[in-house]
Formats: sequence, C-alpha cells, structure tokens
Amino acid sequence: MENPKNFSVVRIKSSPEFSEKEKVNKNNKRYKWILLLKAHKLIVFLTWFTNGFRALHSKIKKRIANSEKIHSNRGKLYKFIRIFLIISMAALIFEIIAHFQNWNLSLIQPMEVEGLLHWSYVAWLSFRVDYIGPVVIMLSKFCIVLFMIQSLDRFVQCMGWFWIKFKRIKPVIEEPPDTDDPSSYPMVLVQIPMCNEKEVYAQSISAACQLEWPKDRVLIQVLDDSNDETVQVLIRNEVNYWHEKGVNIIYRHRFDRTGYKAGNLNSAMTCDYIKDYEFVAIFDADFQPNSDFLVQTVPHFKGKPDVGLVQARWSFVNIDENLLTRLQNVNLCFHFEVEQQVNGHFLHFFGFNGTAGVWRIKALEDSGGWLERTTVEDMDIAVRAHLNGWKFIFLNDVRVLCELPESHETYKKQQHRWHSGPMQLFRLCLPSIIRSKISIWKKLNLIFLFFLLRKLILPLYSFTLFCIILPLTMFVPEAELPVWVICYIPIFMSFLNILPSPQSFPFLVPYLLFENTMSVTKFNAMISGLFQLGSAYEWVVTKKTGRLSEVDLVSMAAEMEFKSSNHQSLLQRRASESGLELLKKLREHEEAPVVKKKRNRLYRKELFLAFLLLTASARSLLSAHGVHFYFLLFQGLSFLVVGLDLIGEQVN
Repeated sequence: MENPKNFSVVRIKSSPEFSEKEKVNKNNKRYKWILLLKAHKLIVFLTWFTNGFRALHSKIKKRIANSEKIHSNRGKLYKFIRIFLIISMAALIFEIIAHFQNWNLSLIQPMEVEGLLHWSYVAWLSFRVDYIGPVVIMLSKFCIVLFMIQSLDRFVQCMGWFWIKFKRIKPVIEEPPDTDDPSSYPMVLVQIPMCNEKEVYAQSISAACQLEWPKDRVLIQVLDDSNDETVQVLIRNEVNYWHEKGVNIIYRHRFDRTGYKAGNLNSAMTCDYIKDYEFVAIFDADFQPNSDFLVQTVPHFKGKPDVGLVQARWSFVNIDENLLTRLQNVNLCFHFEVEQQVNGHFLHFFGFNGTAGVWRIKALEDSGGWLERTTVEDMDIAVRAHLNGWKFIFLNDVRVLCELPESHETYKKQQHRWHSGPMQLFRLCLPSIIRSKISIWKKLNLIFLFFLLRKLILPLYSFTLFCIILPLTMFVPEAELPVWVICYIPIFMSFLNILPSPQSFPFLVPYLLFENTMSVTKFNAMISGLFQLGSAYEWVVTKKTGRLSEVDLVSMAAEMEFKSSNHQSLLQRRASESGLELLKKLREHEEAPVVKKKRNRLYRKELFLAFLLLTASARSLLSAHGVHFYFLLFQGLSFLVVGLDLIGEQVN
C-alpha cells in the first residue's frame, strides 16, 4: 500500500475475488457459530423441560398418594375413564393426520389406499360406521329422553312455585298458644347431635338455650358422640354454663358410636322422661336458630293431628366466602324454595333435611323410630312416616342459620353421602312402598319421581350424556348431539334453577359447568349406594369453620364477659369430675393450638375427564363444530380447575 506502483493490473483486478471469498468464509463461520448456539440453547431447553417434567410427575404422584385413600371399588370408574382417554387420544392423532392428509372415506377407493397408517384409518372409519356409531346413537337417544323427562319435571316444579308466589300461599297457624298461660305451650324436646364439633358447639348450644319458650316446657339434650376427650370437656363446660343460668339442659355422651347420627338420636329417645314430651326439634351442631323458632313452628301442629313434621328453611352465613359457596347457594336455594315448598304444598310430603325441623314424637314412634340402616336417616324416617299417613309442612319464611362447606374435599364427601344414601334407601324401601296402603298416585310419586327421577336419573344422564357421550361424538360424528341438547335446554334449565336466588345470576354459566363436574361424584355415589359397594356406608362428619353472623357476634360479645369471670372456676370444678389429665389437656389445647398447613389436593377422575374433554374440544376445532367446541373447551377447563382443587378453600 505504501508503493502502489508495484501492483500489476492482473493482481489489482483479481483482488475483489479474494475479498468475496474471505467474506463467504467469515459468513460460514458465523453461521456455524449461530447453529452451535441454537443447538446449545435447544439442548439446555430440552434438559430443563425433561427435568421439570420429571419433577412435576413425581410431585403429582406424591400428592395423589397423599390426597386420597384408595378403596377397592373406587378404581373401576377411574380405569374406565383412563381407557376411554387413551382411546380418544389415539383417535385424535388419527384424525389430525387424516385432516392434514385430506383423507375422506367417501372419496377413497380400495385401490388408492397407501401405507399401513392409511389402511388403519380406513379400517377404523368402516368399523366406526358399522359398529360404534349405532351403539352411541342408541345410547345418546336414551340419555336425551331421560334428560327431557327430568327437565320437564323441573319445569313443572317451577310452574308450581310460580303459582305459590302468585297466590301468596303460606301455611298459617290456626290456634296460637296463649302467651298468658304457660301451660298452653306443649312440651318440647330440643336435640343437638354432635361429634367432635369443637368449632361450632358453643354457638349452637347458645342459640338453642336462647329459644323463646317457657323454661319448664322445654328440655335441651346435647347429644355428644365425640371421641376427643378435650372436646368432651369443652362441651360439658358449655352445658354447665347454661345450666347455671337456669336453662333446662342436659349432656349425654355415648362411648360406642354405633349407627352414627341415627344411633345417637335413637339412643336419646330411649330415656324415660321422653314420654312427657310431645314434640322434638332437631338442630345439627352448626345450626343457629333464631330465638322465635319454636314460636313460629310448633303452633302449626295445633288442630292438625295428622301433621308429623314441620320443616324450616336453611340460611347461610358464608354465602360469599368463595365461588364454591356461591354455587352451593344456587343449588340449595332451588331445593328449598322450589322443591321443598312445592312438594310440601301439593303433596304434603318431602324429604326431611335432617335438621332445623320439628317432629311429633308420636309420628316418630309410629314410623319405627330412627334406624341405622342407611347414611340418610332423615330421608328414611320421612319415607316411613309418609307410608304411615303422616303429613309434612314446609315453612319457607322460617330460616335457620348454618354454614356451607368451604372446601371441595368436604363438599365432595357430603355429596357422596347425600347421593349414595337414597339409593340404599330405595333398595330397602321398595318392598314396603309396594305393600303399603297409600294411594297408587303416592306410590308412583315415591318410586318414579322421588327416587328414580330425582335421585337416580339425574346423576346418570348428567354424567353419561355430558361427560362420556358428548366427547365421544367428536370422534363418532354419526352420533353428533344437536345444539339444543348441549346448549339451549341446559342454559334454560340453569336459568330456572337460578331464579330463586336472582343475586346469583352472574354465576349462571359457572353453575352449569360446575354441576356437570359434580356429576362424576354423584354418579359414583349413586352406583356405590345402589349396588352396596364399599364406600356406600362411609360416614364422614362435614367439617365446619364456626363462622358467625353479625347477630351472633353481638350476643357472643355479651356472653364472653360473664364467661371470662366464671371460666376458671368451671375448669376447677370439671377437674374433680373428669380428672386432672383432662384439665391439663384442655389448657394445653387452649394455650398452644396446632396450626396445620393448608394444601391443595388432586382429584384423578376430574383430571382425566378434563384431558378427555380438552382432547374432544381439539377434535371439534378441526371439524369446526362451533358451539360443541366452546362447550367442550369450557367444560374441560372447569374439570381441570376442580381436579387441581382450585375451587373453594384448601383443607388442613
């Protein structure tokens, strides 16, 4: 460059070729380095993804092992869903390949089939059309008929409710008691059955002890089945506190918890002093009746010797706690406002709710008393009383405060008991119903409406139609369900369900999806109760949190001042009766409560159905089904939310 004259013309002309080669070499080196960096990033990502997937898989397995106790009968439905999911996943893979390869059975000639995969798909299409399609079509038509019958029954009940609202029909008290003459008040027994109810025992006993009724005409029985000695001491102290205030209250404890709640109530009714009482009011441990409860219920028996039960409505202190409690409120509002009120007015019969009701003791005795043969002793005694000719009255205006389950685990166990018990009872009561002397109409109502339609058919078609047949039709288009089955009628029926609680209207769609997710639990419970499987007689006490209403907080604040001054003396007195060890346990329990960490659970059936529905929604997307896709997608997501325990509070 210092002496440019030394460069020849040929060399100067050829210099650009050398520069281009150098550029190409540099670009090749840069491209190789870029490829190496990308390959390194890919390897790092695959390693991270593999390790993360393994850790997640092991964590899921551990949580599943810790979350559920495996019962022998519980795996059958799970295995069926798992096999169905595997088949549907394989079918989806076939359909995806066929979609992008433009395979069509109507356009394919036998000589045009190429490859084993292509031949397998054609064979699957032929087998589907000839064998699977007709079976699915027949099953879907059967479920649609059940769906329409149940929807018609629900619609008729709503029409009856509209009639009651339009006519303003209410039960009336014919002869109110004379307030100036205490002897005109009948003798009433109040029973509070409980078992390890340390969160709610105080408020339920307090509410019962403040009922407005002549003190010498009422007796409160606290029926304690607790096996926790600390809880026993706490309940005894509460009973003693109210006894010292002049309340006629006694404490009963069974050492043998045979028969659960039915055995507890039956044991209490064997006392000699029961013959002095005419009526018995029953409240579960989390129920807090208003002070005028007896004044509003017991007088309905006066002048009506054929009335055996007066049932009040439930009201809830924790409706707005979470999404789960809001959805439960929709269901229970329809149950009380429509089902119980309509059946009580037109049929004088409904299922006893187990609490917040008053029985005529003679009706209990004529019907055989409390039996321990099912997990729904309340429905059992109601059916037997109906067969003996007793009539029931439902009071929609009288409400008793209680609380809703706030965790999905607790709600599932409650629903399992509520849906397995009726099937046990139906199997046991069917011969008695047929042999009874009631009218043919009442027999048909009990068998076909009360048991079969509302207790068996509802969970049967709900699970089969929306959780099995609907995703199956995405892979068997010959049996595709019409839009009115999966969209219009369910939304209309959900709208009717939500009418008694109009403030819950924003939860219309979540309510519809959540009811379908609960159909798995209800279907499983119904099958176990009908065929006497292992979990049919499982009784788990519903966990309570002990939430208080505003009125309870005010009254409890007034009580605490008196209790604080007498609490120590009560503990000293109980020490001589129950022993120093119990006193020590009680003090340790109060001073150092154990706080357990809350955690989510995993529910396998719901998770498998979530993946099944999401798989079906992917197949529906390929076929551009529209409404079917959106329903399957949102239903699958709702199953996923429930399966991961993301609805409601977690449990300890």
